[in-house]
Amino acid sequence: MTTSSSNHTTTKQWILASKPTGAPILSGPGATFKLQTAELPALQEGQLLAKVRYFSNDTGLRNFIQSTVAPERFYVPTVPLGAPMRSGVIAEVLESASPKFKAGDLVLDFHLGTWSELVVLDAATSQPLAPLPNGLPLTHYLGAFGASGIAAYTGLYYAGGAKPEHTVVISSAAGATGSMAVQIAVKLLGAKRVVGIAGSDEKCAWVVEQLGAHACVNYKSATFLADLKAATPDEVDVYFDNVGGAVLDAMLTRMKRAGTVAVCGAVSGYNSDEPMQLCNWFELISMRIQIRGFIMLDWMDKAPQIVGELIAAAADGRIKLQDGETVVEARIEEQPEVWMRLFSGANQGKLLTKLIV
Repeated sequence: MTTSSSNHTTTKQWILASKPTGAPILSGPGATFKLQTAELPALQEGQLLAKVRYFSNDTGLRNFIQSTVAPERFYVPTVPLGAPMRSGVIAEVLESASPKFKAGDLVLDFHLGTWSELVVLDAATSQPLAPLPNGLPLTHYLGAFGASGIAAYTGLYYAGGAKPEHTVVISSAAGATGSMAVQIAVKLLGAKRVVGIAGSDEKCAWVVEQLGAHACVNYKSATFLADLKAATPDEVDVYFDNVGGAVLDAMLTRMKRAGTVAVCGAVSGYNSDEPMQLCNWFELISMRIQIRGFIMLDWMDKAPQIVGELIAAAADGRIKLQDGETVVEARIEEQPEVWMRLFSGANQGKLLTKLIV
């Protein structure tokens, strides 16, 4: 994993070798990523040398390597060619040049970790991991109590303005963010009706039986449009959109007058070089629909309160995290393949890589 000589530390890491226009290419001369052995810089004051234990796999990382949004307009710095691929990580501190941490501490970095066996992190952006109630695994800090949970909460309450009297629909309802949004809408907000949209009958059953949604619709079904209409007889006040594309197009026909679409993601188009097409765009005008894009980073000042509320809800059983994670044990060489599982719909809840040597 690492060699040290004259205070030099090396590590295997994946770099961005080619920017994809469609789906990332995992092998061959045009491969999107390249595995290399890199020399890490010497620790500076306020930095940590850490061994990665878990990678956070997120669909949004696709936009870090190539996006239709110009880099200067993107919400975080993108990954330049030749630079290490970034992701959230949980890592164990090996050496510390900060009084905040010592060797053996576990730390979380939401966005500035890399696909490397060893990483140099800034103590200022690294968070210590406190034990979770009821013996819950610390990996939930990368999902339910991390970016996924915060995005779900802020998208519903702040971007969507959801209220208890509302009908709320959530796409990608069996995914990391969607599964938390369903439970927050049902158990914390107490919305009148919560409907999920997912990609299989099995996932829909989980969304209803385990997460508490009042209904869930399979968007791959031949009867999707009729099923969606039947599941939303009073139309929809707030739509939490994770996917864009055809599902968003269908949802525009179900929104109430002056309803709100809170846009968290557009995963249906991340690996396509074709523009998104919406046939029902005039619904926005006819029904005075508001579409609001949001990033959970906009409300990071509220993150400690939000995470505390979510942990408390998990502790008392209002939020269920069983089967809410898919953890894949893999070597560093396999990390791109694990990440790409997100786009085939193979995971349920949060997809994590447990790094093994």
